[in-house]
Amino acid sequence: MAPWMPRSGPVKTLGLAAIVCLIAAGGASAATKPAPKPAPTGPPAVYVFPIPGSHFASPATQITFRGLFVSQLGAITVTGSLSGGHPGTLEGDADGKGASFVPIAPFSPGEVVSVSTRLNIEGSHNGVYQFQVATPAGSLPFAHRPAAPRVKGDVWVFRSRPDLVPAAVTITKRGGAGDILVAPQIGPFQQGPEIVGPNGGLIWFNPLPKDYSAADFRVQRYGGQPVLTWWQGNESAGVGDGQDIIMNSSYQVVKTVSAGNGLSADLHEFALTPWGTVLITAEYPVYVDASAVHGATREVVLDSVAQEIDLATGLVESQWDSLDHVPLTASYAPPPNQPKQKGKPAIPNGTWDPYDYFHINSIGLDWDGNLVISGRNTWSVYKVNRRTGSTMWTLGGKSSSFRLGPGASFAFQHDARVRAASDGILTMFDDGAGPPYVHPQSRALKLRLDLRHMTATVASQLGHSPPLLASFEGGDQELPDADDFIGWGQQPYFSQYNAQGKLVFEGRFVDENFSYRAYRFAWSATPSTPPAATVVRRGANMTVYVSWNGATGVAAWRVLAGSQPDRLRAVASARRRGFETAINSRAHAYVAVAALDAKGRRLARSPVQKVF
Repeated sequence: MAPWMPRSGPVKTLGLAAIVCLIAAGGASAATKPAPKPAPTGPPAVYVFPIPGSHFASPATQITFRGLFVSQLGAITVTGSLSGGHPGTLEGDADGKGASFVPIAPFSPGEVVSVSTRLNIEGSHNGVYQFQVATPAGSLPFAHRPAAPRVKGDVWVFRSRPDLVPAAVTITKRGGAGDILVAPQIGPFQQGPEIVGPNGGLIWFNPLPKDYSAADFRVQRYGGQPVLTWWQGNESAGVGDGQDIIMNSSYQVVKTVSAGNGLSADLHEFALTPWGTVLITAEYPVYVDASAVHGATREVVLDSVAQEIDLATGLVESQWDSLDHVPLTASYAPPPNQPKQKGKPAIPNGTWDPYDYFHINSIGLDWDGNLVISGRNTWSVYKVNRRTGSTMWTLGGKSSSFRLGPGASFAFQHDARVRAASDGILTMFDDGAGPPYVHPQSRALKLRLDLRHMTATVASQLGHSPPLLASFEGGDQELPDADDFIGWGQQPYFSQYNAQGKLVFEGRFVDENFSYRAYRFAWSATPSTPPAATVVRRGANMTVYVSWNGATGVAAWRVLAGSQPDRLRAVASARRRGFETAINSRAHAYVAVAALDAKGRRLARSPVQKVF
């Protein structure tokens, strides 16, 4: 049992994290500010993950220490009750305020791990604490994607890009500003992240491999620049097994983010924070005694996990496990009815029916930097201490900390966000349908939280006309002008309402497709790949079809043609018309097409091709 020597990690100045904390704490005049608290005495507190007393760490877990520089942590000894002493390395977080012990070998399922330090660890006894390793119940099985039933006009097809067959969108009410970001999930031929213009034309589509889908597709900021982000992978039993993607405005992947501690990223959240970390979800199948809810004593249960990951290093800075904090009895979902066979694998014959008692589907930041977590199947929203993982309050469900006013009850909710400290507004998409069907229609719900009297009352609600009932998914995005942009989840619609609740924009998939969330953002991009063109010759004439997947600055196209590939001249031009533009000209032996901006400057040119 040899203690390891710490290895220095990257260090950053306090920077934006400190500024964010100061903004959250400030805002009042000097005369109204409370007197400063006396400085704490003794060694600084250190927060660890897995938390002391946790029962659901994965065998591949790292051990996170937050609150000190790497050089201040000293010697740490890690011992498994079954596997014995664990040597490892200490890897520093990018902000310099923590590090992770990364074991050389995994822990044994079911064992108790003892961690011995000389640190002031929250929840420990003189720096010594224990956690238990869960018994994993196998991986998420690979599932095949269903396809939406075919209807007329359900997909867009392009001569210049026959490899792209995205789900078509129609705009039924125009208004507002910004592009629409969706990720159709059921083909019918391809699924993937898709950007649609305000008038309904395709701007960009990225088809994913067969049986893969995308979720939570939106614009965020990374490295001071706007980027596209999304989750992609395979979805099974309503949860995901994949990775998170960050792509720049040239449509180049600049970062791929994986879940930590041996888990796989789930589809439900990928949120970048201002201090260089990311919040993601994961679903971890483990064996649990579910007899308290009339399940099996060895039930396969999904532990819903929220992780904060350091983008620079990939290390886990914090982890919250639902099974450590929320009991099975809090769920409104019954255990699955399946035969339990002693000694059989967790996924017999390729089928899988776990008990998804919690179903995490959003993680957000409250104004004070703590987490707001939504549990679909407990009908609850939880405020969670970001340092300790403890529950600060519970909204809704069977053990609400708040008294809910008339109409404030919700069920199967998604996308729960605290919008501002000043008015105490929390927004969510209230599906209301599971089954059971709790509400007659889904709605975007704003609740006003009174933290002094612990009451929650309806501030406003938005419903669709005609009424829609979504059994899953959905979201409510607050736009910069205070409008709400609502994706109706399982239903094919997305709508924008102004601050007075008036519908100002609406669109939908042509077929009965759906997107986990829908967003609206301003987006500007120039692809790193060249435009694509194809030529159809008809005797002495030809039609050139040209497109540039993802380009937002193209105003016109110029056709260059000639008898030799290196001797091309302008022979025709046309204003850009949607994703693909058709340009007629007399036939030539060789053709290329140049993209022009609004001032007539060349942006890029397609490869030269021979006309047959």
